[in-house]
Amino acid sequence: MPGSQGKSSKLLLLIDSRLRVTISDRRVLVGTFLAFDKFMNLVLSDTEEFRVTTNTTNGTTTEATQRRALGLIILRGENVVSITVEGPPPSKGTAKVTPGGPGAVRAMGRGAAVPAGAPMGLGQGPVAGIGGGVGMGRGMPPSGY
Repeated sequence: MPGSQGKSSKLLLLIDSRLRVTISDRRVLVGTFLAFDKFMNLVLSDTEEFRVTTNTTNGTTTEATQRRALGLIILRGENVVSITVEGPPPSKGTAKVTPGGPGAVRAMGRGAAVPAGAPMGLGQGPVAGIGGGVGMGRGMPPSGY
């Protein structure tokens, strides 16, 4: 039937959008929608959590909103109550900017110098007497069986 779309195809249109997700304990998560699965598990990046707390002192009730940065999260679909679009995905004309650069290579370990060539045993083939010899891997058992 043309024009009918399933839930998964509608969610695919929201990839890279900013979403506001309310979860079962009334917290609200706002993040960039990266992925989902058939169980409605969500992957959000740059996520912030908002929760409303109430304080009762001397008979007066005050509400305060607490904000916490979470970063990259996987949210179990069982906890999702509602999803609202906060912002559209970036336009197709803009390229994604990856932070950082090419980086630098540094040796890891206990201060030992790294040899200039390949480490011993790499790139030179198997060491004599170890590994596959003549007849190995061709269905012939090694001697001694």
